Amino acid sequence: MLLLFCLLIFSQCADPAETPATSGPPNIILVVVDDLGWRDVGFMGSTYYETPHLDSLSQRSLVFTNGYAGAANCAPSRACLLSGQNTPRHGIYTVSPSDRGNKKTRKLIPTPNTKTLADSVLTLAEVLQSNGYATCSIGKWHVGDDPTTQGFDINVGGTHAGHPKTYFSPYQNPNLKDGPEGEYLTERLSSEAVHFIRNHREEPFFLYLPYFTIHTPLQGKPGLVDKYEGKKMSGGQGRNPHYAAMIETMDSGIGFIMRTLKSLQLEENTIIIFTSDNGGISYLSRQSPLRAGKGSYYEGGIRVPFMVTWPGRVEGGRKSDAPVTLMDVYPTVLDLLDLEKPADKLLDGISLKDHILEGDAIAERPLYWHFPIYLQAYRKGEDQSRDSLFRTRPGTVMRLGNWKLHEYFEDGALELYNLEDDLGETNDLSATNPEKAAELHQMMQTWRESTQAPVPTELNPDYDADFRPQGRR
Repeated sequence: MLLLFCLLIFSQCADPAETPATSGPPNIILVVVDDLGWRDVGFMGSTYYETPHLDSLSQRSLVFTNGYAGAANCAPSRACLLSGQNTPRHGIYTVSPSDRGNKKTRKLIPTPNTKTLADSVLTLAEVLQSNGYATCSIGKWHVGDDPTTQGFDINVGGTHAGHPKTYFSPYQNPNLKDGPEGEYLTERLSSEAVHFIRNHREEPFFLYLPYFTIHTPLQGKPGLVDKYEGKKMSGGQGRNPHYAAMIETMDSGIGFIMRTLKSLQLEENTIIIFTSDNGGISYLSRQSPLRAGKGSYYEGGIRVPFMVTWPGRVEGGRKSDAPVTLMDVYPTVLDLLDLEKPADKLLDGISLKDHILEGDAIAERPLYWHFPIYLQAYRKGEDQSRDSLFRTRPGTVMRLGNWKLHEYFEDGALELYNLEDDLGETNDLSATNPEKAAELHQMMQTWRESTQAPVPTELNPDYDADFRPQGRR
């Protein structure tokens, strides 16, 4: 009786903010960092960028070493993640327009680009919202004017803009109230995330946290910038101390969120997915041994850090080399929550639930990227691209097992690589292994037909094969 009395008194006096809420459906926190490269965090091997909170989180997570974005730059990748569908289905291939670069250097008329994810596309947020989840988007939206039209109850800072005007208040963002002058954007978004978690701790919630950082403008906090000014570069990383400072501030925000979950006793009932929308910018942070960076469909442009945490359910400290894509997030989340996929919803990803929770193998499958557009070089001759003028020319890329095939529409060329032996994609095997190239190419063509992926064929009348643009860019 005395024990029962003490327990009753304790339950009546407990701070409601510290009361655990582990009996209901698990919460989901999906963190997407902008332009964060595969090697730009400690748990993926960086010795220059300091990410102690993420490194600690990785020890309680399943880390995917072959995680891929749905596309090599911001808008299409986010559209793939939110819709669970590949680019031919939603039509967002790049950040508009699709005919970037000097017109005299483009042989084809590229496929027109779609700038907005149509409201008719059923997003992951809409499915969760319809199943009783409080939903919130904090940060970069970029695939429309307002995420509240596509499944989010709350929007903090999301607009069609692809980057902030400044990282210091006043922000000049119509969907983000200015803080005190000089307030730092990344810290503000982390605080907004904590505020949302505290306000919705008694109901299941879906928090989509797409940080603006480390997209340009590169503006780190002054004290941290000074710290990295004096730190030695490592492996081609560390070219910009602002870039490094921005990464560390984001990491501190993750630490703030983790402490909040712990204090509210929500850790064991919260699934955290951490990733990036595309590879790092090559001239700012090399992703060696990967080739190229953001905007390229070599590995450096599409391979991203990717980990999943669920204490008590996901065995921590594991790594998986299974090739997975961010389009797998949508079906995986629904499966982890035991929610049925809407009957008329087509998804291009697969559920990773059994792999994440039980360690079951994932059957070998092809992954595809389609980009019928042009994307000019950041710095002529310095991007590790196929040619000096473009990060991307129109084409399709696929990976099956360790094999990776590139096709280019301008000249019909194929490039074949074995990633097990050649992660840097330096040794084209298409001439020495034409059978494998032909096999994969046939699969690629069949996939394009099944998805009605557009292939540009119209010649550009302004193209001049002899034209040589001047200058660095």
